[in-house]
Amino acid sequence: MSFVDFVSSSPSSFHAAQAVARLLDAGGFTEQCESAPWDATPGGKYVRRDGAIIAYRLPAPAANYRFRIVGTHTDSPGFKLKPHPRHTSATWAQAGMEVYGGPLLNSWLDREFGLAGRVVLRSGEVRLVATPAWLRIPQLAPHLDRSVNESLHLDKQQHLMPVFGFAEGTDLWAALADVVGVAPDDIQGHDLFAYLTQPPEVFGVDQDFLASGRLDNLSSVYPGTVGLLAAEPAGGVIPVLAAFDHEEVGSATRAGAGGSFLEETLARTLGALGVAGDAAHQVRARSQVVSADAGQSVHPNYPGMFDPDEQPRLGGGPMLKVNASQRYTTDAAGTALWRDVCERAGIPCQTFVSNNAVTCGSTIGPITATRLGIPTVDVGLPILAMHSAREMGSLKDIDALGRALGVFFAG
Repeated sequence: MSFVDFVSSSPSSFHAAQAVARLLDAGGFTEQCESAPWDATPGGKYVRRDGAIIAYRLPAPAANYRFRIVGTHTDSPGFKLKPHPRHTSATWAQAGMEVYGGPLLNSWLDREFGLAGRVVLRSGEVRLVATPAWLRIPQLAPHLDRSVNESLHLDKQQHLMPVFGFAEGTDLWAALADVVGVAPDDIQGHDLFAYLTQPPEVFGVDQDFLASGRLDNLSSVYPGTVGLLAAEPAGGVIPVLAAFDHEEVGSATRAGAGGSFLEETLARTLGALGVAGDAAHQVRARSQVVSADAGQSVHPNYPGMFDPDEQPRLGGGPMLKVNASQRYTTDAAGTALWRDVCERAGIPCQTFVSNNAVTCGSTIGPITATRLGIPTVDVGLPILAMHSAREMGSLKDIDALGRALGVFFAG
């Protein structure tokens, strides 16, 4: 499966976890159920929790186990459908949606999008669903707002309610039930998010660029999966890919990096291997984490927003992400580790550090380091238009990150 195919099959975090599982299945991994005894036989395993997935490869019995963990996330900023979403205004049928995370709101205007995620049926069955292009948020014409090009303001309640039909007839719930293949009253709950139905596209005179939704952070999830499948770990190394959900809203959920999912998975894995007590702490002390999340490429129209001496660009390879306030976890040891990984993988390495007058985002890195106490380094691919409905990146960087993470996983 190519990266473009992966993105196209991952319109929501739930679909992304499913797409990772399919790649792992094809690579000989087997699913571990959380409610079943933990399997300690050598080989690839994965466990899913909602829109998150953790995959790992158990080695033959060894004296000195150590984890090589890559942490990413499956969710992206956008909109989530409200519990009772139907609204009517001036003969239009509209869908009530909440803002999820911190999207560039204007990037969703005048774009066709569908709904994707999961529904829970009366029987308790969970089904994934992705609708066609049903919704659109039309802009107000400049004839009616002469200031729109100078000071666009979007009220999150009033101005971001997409239309999907006419008030007198269109039934969103019935249409959704038809896509799922059930009666409307059989749907008892839903987690449905907006996703662009426009497919990813490679563009540029020399085909250097990729335009796509959800590059933040599928551009790390896919290379992490590819790297895990390609790695041939040294004795005692347990490579782990942790693709969490809910990073864009703080990670404080059962499927997020702030929850217990990874910690429980590591503990149960060590327990099944017969490693407990102080020996388990020794394993953590020998372990390392790479937090992989999309980062900022220098912007050609706003170069003054970036550090004048560190200006990473698309196509220049993965970045070390550095911040003195520990918004990123990278320190001297992590820097040395990542530079060694990139050198062994034969790829370039860039550095991102913020302009002192401009704030930066954060990642799951500080959360994971705090929760596990394992040394962590933050890396990521440079992209433009981060948090836009349609971001911009480079396929060359995605391939390079996959090779680097494969080296890291191998230990």
